[in-house]
Amino acid sequence: MASTAGDAATQAAVRLGFTSGQVIQEFGYDDDVDDDLRAAIEAATGTELVDEDYDDVTDAVVIWWREVDGDLTDSLVDAQTVLDDGGSIWVFTPKPGRSGHVDHGDIEEAATTAGLHATSTFAIASDWSATRLGTRGRGK
Repeated sequence: MASTAGDAATQAAVRLGFTSGQVIQEFGYDDDVDDDLRAAIEAATGTELVDEDYDDVTDAVVIWWREVDGDLTDSLVDAQTVLDDGGSIWVFTPKPGRSGHVDHGDIEEAATTAGLHATSTFAIASDWSATRLGTRGRGK
């Protein structure tokens, strides 16, 4: 049964678009995160996830976010500090009906305030949904 969970996690990591050599920064790690998904992301990139204190350039950010975690806008602003131009931000939230579920409208509102926009949402693991946030054009 573990291999089935591992296979699903590998497919999920591929769906996130992570590739070999990328540096992925992780925010909101706690004992409820999906360890199979984390391992699959690390396998897809060939690197360990870096934590919130990492201060070099990153290719993408994963934020595990629950309703009780405070102000999502602040976390999104923090996540953008070392994110490379064109890098993606993924917000993982508990699925509807799970403890800590965050309404999609709340994610969209926080994203807009942080200068981002939600581009897609889908189930990423048995208890988690993933929402991709992208940057708005800056009119360069």
